[in-house]
Amino acid sequence: MLAVENLEVVYKDVILVLRGVSLRVPQGSIVALLGANGAGKTTLMRAITGLLDINDGAITKGEVMLEERVISGQSPEKIVDAGVSQMLEGRRILAELTVEENLKLGAHTKRDAAADNLDRVYGLFPVLSERRKSTAGYLSGGEQTMLAIGRALMSEPSYLLLDEPSLGLAPLLVEQIRDLIVEINSQGTSVLLVEQNAVMALSIASHGYVLETGKMVMDGSSASLLADEDVREFYLGLTEEGHDTKSLRDVKHYRRKKRWLA
Repeated sequence: MLAVENLEVVYKDVILVLRGVSLRVPQGSIVALLGANGAGKTTLMRAITGLLDINDGAITKGEVMLEERVISGQSPEKIVDAGVSQMLEGRRILAELTVEENLKLGAHTKRDAAADNLDRVYGLFPVLSERRKSTAGYLSGGEQTMLAIGRALMSEPSYLLLDEPSLGLAPLLVEQIRDLIVEINSQGTSVLLVEQNAVMALSIASHGYVLETGKMVMDGSSASLLADEDVREFYLGLTEEGHDTKSLRDVKHYRRKKRWLA
């Protein structure tokens, strides 16, 4: 299990971003993390994978544990080697390198198995195999997302963290990425899926968490979150009667607060 226990994160020794956040990703599961922009989702991912110091952030309380071993405070390379890999928000591919060169960068902790892992990635994403010698910057948005996921898989992670994989994609491509996440999970990789697309995330996750302004305000089975009035209204865009919000003007003038903020 990948577990976050009572985590507190501060940026620049001043800005408190996460406040007592706890989360669990059981082995073999898909867990969804929902939240609006600025809720702290990416900060949580960085805390798990050891990337906080790049942005002058630090864990000031709590810990991250992998199979009952504390990994918080370790270097990103050691965390990857332990079995936790991340697809970064915005894909972060190296546009001037080829598809295959990008993938090989993800194998730096598993160089001996790079060839086998390339075969696995090309099996999951045939379009990348067809374009393996193409310059990555010329790929479509969906192909770049596949490349970013594939690069994260090159280290043979037990736990894969995906930060907004559906961001900026057309609905048909979102469905394709969703199906690929399910396939990756079926091959034995546990997934923590950070998404603003709550419908997509909850459709494949067994459990979900809702993060608001640095605090975990709700968690439960995907079915219970899909049935919750606040989640339906504020994350699925549905009113209590199940209808879509009528207009931007309605949203701007809406006054009801989320019940967890009441």
